[in-house]
Amino acid sequence: MSTRKHDFVVKIANEIGMTQACVADIVQKTLDCLANEVATGKSIELRNFGVFEVVVRKARVGRNPKDPEKDIVIAARTQVKFRAGKELKERLAKLKIKQLRSKK
Repeated sequence: MSTRKHDFVVKIANEIGMTQACVADIVQKTLDCLANEVATGKSIELRNFGVFEVVVRKARVGRNPKDPEKDIVIAARTQVKFRAGKELKERLAKLKIKQLRSKK
């Protein structure tokens, strides 16, 4: 099961003693700022967490699995790429793969 924004709001509100409404507003404003920066093509670096950057995927030829004889041109597009930072990579390295598979 995945974690939702509301789950973060509840956890943070309980830890710091603020109302959930106030924390929800702060979380939403933070996400809005991140989205606005990325939407303008800027990279966002969050130390010890990671980097969000905009990359351009080249146009390429693909195939329709239902009709593999026909080639389809897939247009170039922008995409957000995330690279984990050093501290996050270290935490991820400690995860057990079996634990992750059983959570699905």
